[in-house]
Amino acid sequence: MNPLEERIGHKFRNSLLLAEALTHPSLGHETQRHHFDNQRLEFLGDAVLQLIITEHLYSLFPREAEGKLTKLRSRLVSREALRGHAAKLDLGQFLMMGRGEESCGGRERTSTLADAFEALLGAIYLDTNLETARRFLLTLAAADLAQLELEPIDVNPKGHLQETLQAISPRSPVYELLSESGREHEKTFVVRVVWEGMALGEGLGRSKKQAETAAALEALHHKHWQEKATFECIQANQAASAAAE
Repeated sequence: MNPLEERIGHKFRNSLLLAEALTHPSLGHETQRHHFDNQRLEFLGDAVLQLIITEHLYSLFPREAEGKLTKLRSRLVSREALRGHAAKLDLGQFLMMGRGEESCGGRERTSTLADAFEALLGAIYLDTNLETARRFLLTLAAADLAQLELEPIDVNPKGHLQETLQAISPRSPVYELLSESGREHEKTFVVRVVWEGMALGEGLGRSKKQAETAAALEALHHKHWQEKATFECIQANQAASAAAE
């Protein structure tokens, strides 16, 4: 067993699945050659993650309504939660990625680690079965599950988003009303949150405030501002390399 297999407690029967889960898309982009990457496994792993967590919460909280269960699940499947699982495994050191991505902090980036963790979960599922994937995930998430009833749910995603973005730039996010429809007392609003010219997320609600909150939640989930920072970093590296030549 290699060091990562020892950490996750599973020896892959199909080692190519593990290699695929650990291959970042930047490797193929940088070498201009065809490489498999972990995006398809990430897609599968996300579905496995959602099913396991949903089923577990359904059993754990038999009296909670759908809305509460949805909020609890959002905490357990958030990028930050998945990054925490990846950190426990030290997953970043095992990733195969392009040199430009690595020099821009790719091995520590939240989105990269979260995606890799989902891909790893998908690989374990394909290599074994749902029960093995469930044991692996719930073991890593045990501490988070234990805290669910003790910690309040974040009810201010707009504030959280603003604090996160202002740590990068003094500019605040702007909420744009895209549409409103329906009768006077049954309107539906669609809002988009924009920051430095970049659309971060869209949300729908029965009021503008609800729609803005939903847009902020989507923005916090996808973290598109990190993609911008990565792109700018890679561009700077390319420009520096060209100047050196």
